[in-house]
Amino acid sequence: MADRLPHEKGFHISWDQIHRDSRALAWRLDGLGPDGQAGEKGGGWKAIVAITRGGMAPAMIVARELDIRTVDTISVKSYDHQNQSDASVLKTPDADMMGDGTGILIVDDLVDSGRTLELVREMFPKAHFATVYAKPKGRPQVDTFITEVSQDTWIFFPWDMALQYVEPYRGRD
Repeated sequence: MADRLPHEKGFHISWDQIHRDSRALAWRLDGLGPDGQAGEKGGGWKAIVAITRGGMAPAMIVARELDIRTVDTISVKSYDHQNQSDASVLKTPDADMMGDGTGILIVDDLVDSGRTLELVREMFPKAHFATVYAKPKGRPQVDTFITEVSQDTWIFFPWDMALQYVEPYRGRD
């Protein structure tokens, strides 16, 4: 099978699956944050920051599950179509809110090589980094994740897909 393309070792994620896995991530994160403000249950998060674009859906679900009302984004470009490139920050979250990252939960869909999270971690070293999926090269950059996949697996997220016929792997019957 050496003649298979890398994307042919695909892991297809449905909307239902990303919702279930993001809820599982929220449950795993519950109580891990620093103590919240007076009157809040301990272990709450000050805010959640989604790494755009892939982290937006999981961050929305985690924010709902953990009742986090302050939500912001950081935009990092690290892919050009299907090719990885040097990561660069296009938009930063509110600086006053972020500080060094203490009490901030940063969420992405996937850690692959770890370059994106490494760049964001340099900016906010005390933040907690969570992803739904993780590949081995990027695992050192993430604090909490749900599912590990092999480095050569290409994850197809529901926001990247359309419903269409796919020929069988072997044969045409």
